[in-house]
Amino acid sequence: MSIQWFPGHMHLTRQAIVARVKAIDVVIEMLDARLPGSSANPLLAELTSRRPTLKVLNKQDLADPERTRLWLDHFNRQPGVRAIALDTTEPAAVQRLIAPCHVLAPQRGGMLKPMRVLICGIPNVGKSTLINRLVGKRVTKAADEAGVTRAEQRIALADDFYLFDTPGLLWPRIIVAQSGYNLAASGAVGRNAFDDEEVALELLLYLQSHYPGLLAERYKLDIQQVPAMTDENLLQAIGQHRGALVAGAKVNVQKAAELLIHDFRTGALGRITLETPEEFAQWLAEGKKLDAQRQLRKDELASKGLIRLRKALPKAIARKKRAV
Repeated sequence: MSIQWFPGHMHLTRQAIVARVKAIDVVIEMLDARLPGSSANPLLAELTSRRPTLKVLNKQDLADPERTRLWLDHFNRQPGVRAIALDTTEPAAVQRLIAPCHVLAPQRGGMLKPMRVLICGIPNVGKSTLINRLVGKRVTKAADEAGVTRAEQRIALADDFYLFDTPGLLWPRIIVAQSGYNLAASGAVGRNAFDDEEVALELLLYLQSHYPGLLAERYKLDIQQVPAMTDENLLQAIGQHRGALVAGAKVNVQKAAELLIHDFRTGALGRITLETPEEFAQWLAEGKKLDAQRQLRKDELASKGLIRLRKALPKAIARKKRAV
């Protein structure tokens, strides 16, 4: 199954970023520290005209610290990029954001040239929670649900530091299959866009290989047996342990899947990161290859008149159609 989720308000967010970025000095991209590659929007560099970028690996308290260090090194090697790890409970979070922004745009600062920063990221990455903590009061709606923030907001973090918040933004088509599963497991994708059981089984396959001890500890399993179990058997064992049962003591697989995903999201399973820079690079290369093959097949079918390719409308015509 290919997981995709791009509701209508995300088109508006995309337009808002393009309009706002003309007057922006630094872009803060909020990432989920448990899936830094999958939660990085591939459209962002294009939309933000490659502005200097601070990548914030949020929810670091839920992520594997060794893998977080790998990702920070990976991002900090990129030109025009700085990266920090953060969690929303940190009391000094304001300074941890402001200082690297001044490094990225040293010419900005003071009342005459205030720093203008755009903060963006995928849905449910923790932007609203972080911003509320930064200003010391609730200025944005926060919830453990994708797609809550729907409008741009301007927030003053200091007299000469303005933060422009945007709604969470995914991208129209996710070409890395594993990214779709990881985004769903993290809560970045709307509930109706994926099947809990399928996402849970994909999650278990990864955890079996990389975090068998955490599975064994959480669900009282034999650590020696976990790597050899099938993902279906593991989900059954989790359902048995957590009491996700129906009549006849049968496991309610849907409930077991929901419990596993909840345990991952809340950190009850332990500190987990679902990808390394090397793994994500491999997934991305494979995804691009498959996407190119898919486009070739579409072009071939179109050349034979079997399908019609959708052409982009000129901007002027598109605007008129939207106005009708």
